[in-house]
Amino acid sequence: MTPSTLLSLPMILCLGAAAAGLLAPSRAWPRRWLALMTMVSLAVVGAMLLVTVRREGIQSMQVGGWAAPFGITLVADLLSALLVLVTGVMGLTVVSYSAATLPASKEAGAYYPLVLVLVGGVCGAFLTGDLFNLFVWIEVMLGASFVLLALEARQEQLEASIKYMSLSLMGSVVLLCAVGLLYGAAGTLNLADLAVTVPGLGTPNLMTAVSMFFLVAFALKAGAFPLFFWLPASYHTPPAAVTTLFSALLTKVGVYALARVFTLVFTQDSQLTSTLLLVMGGLTMVTGVLGAVAQYDMRRLLSFHIISQIGYLIAALGLLTRSALTALIAFLIHYIFAKSALFLVSGATARVTRTYDLHQMGNLYRTQPLLAALFFIPALSLAGVPPFSGFFAKLAVIQAALRAENWIIAGTAVVVGLLTLFSMMKIWREAFWKAPPEDQPQEPTRPLSLGDGVLGPCMAMTLFMVVLGLGAEPLLELADAAAGQLLDPEEYVRAVLGGRP
Repeated sequence: MTPSTLLSLPMILCLGAAAAGLLAPSRAWPRRWLALMTMVSLAVVGAMLLVTVRREGIQSMQVGGWAAPFGITLVADLLSALLVLVTGVMGLTVVSYSAATLPASKEAGAYYPLVLVLVGGVCGAFLTGDLFNLFVWIEVMLGASFVLLALEARQEQLEASIKYMSLSLMGSVVLLCAVGLLYGAAGTLNLADLAVTVPGLGTPNLMTAVSMFFLVAFALKAGAFPLFFWLPASYHTPPAAVTTLFSALLTKVGVYALARVFTLVFTQDSQLTSTLLLVMGGLTMVTGVLGAVAQYDMRRLLSFHIISQIGYLIAALGLLTRSALTALIAFLIHYIFAKSALFLVSGATARVTRTYDLHQMGNLYRTQPLLAALFFIPALSLAGVPPFSGFFAKLAVIQAALRAENWIIAGTAVVVGLLTLFSMMKIWREAFWKAPPEDQPQEPTRPLSLGDGVLGPCMAMTLFMVVLGLGAEPLLELADAAAGQLLDPEEYVRAVLGGRP
């Protein structure tokens, strides 16, 4: 399979399958199996793309044969190829979980086509080589997410959808303004061409101002301080499968976009950018974890932890060293799996207890021992307890901060890790350890097992964390190579523009 085919297949597979799903009979099984097979195919294509980039270097293609920078460019370096692979794995996990938890009536509707459109938009955002198409793919992703959020049309979902859509559209307007301003100044939106053109424009103040537009737009998409208020107001309302998909992919596109533009395009005022990102990262960590500590709704608590963990990523980007970017990439992969596992377990917990209110739970470690284990491992991993993947990921961020002599970020990361452990143990104490409330009727429940289909995806995510923890070195080596590509854009420019200077 040629590199050009590998670059275009993720979007073709997802969007083609979404169209086919809408045309298929309105029954659960054809749409379910079409989505499953598409996600398997996407994961395989992502793995092949990653291997190709690792062996042969950055790959690019010009859609329609139009030479860069005039046509639509698709590019895969190690970071984008790795994220496409992870997107395929997460898509497969969420579709499998959906098949086990959603009613057949919802499966027979537009649910799976919408999931495929969202995943296709995410892949397009990771693989596009120009800023306008990045905007387009983000809008494709967001359009599907708006509908998924309100698909059940319950009052709380509609309210959350309005908040989410309003703030997301504000971010999209800011992003579109940024794209227009940059095109007016540079005459191009191709990322490789911008890397060559922007340093020679002779307008550093204008470029700094434009970069702030991009910082605001992508920080809002990422859920960073002080632009994260839409996230805890909306992520706790849809079914657990949808929340897991949002948690795994949507905010990561914002982080990826920040990493891409501030290592490739806006490098002329790195001191200002670094300072802003460090302040934003530190405050995102602190506000997110404090919000989590105050919660007693399981999904809202986990939603605030999305914010706090995003803070680690933003802070690592702000350090802007190779070791920090290595930590960012390793932490990003760990975080996707850890947070996804916890949201999947929260859905399984609610399936047993019929509530997300921690006050109304209890004694699950006795009645649901496998479920308790599948919560305990990712909870410890998220908090950074060895030997799980979170320990090595957080340690890499802290070490990068210490090497850069940024004691504040290093100390903040440690304190936030401890508060994360405290909030995870609060869930353990309330839901799994304490006796159930006396006023709650105690109906005997059969322990969940892998045969139910609900715990299988949870088990897969947990195993990923254990494997990434016990075998952290290959991930760190891959992350280091990807960080090297981010900090040395010459290979990226050559892959897209060829011999043109």
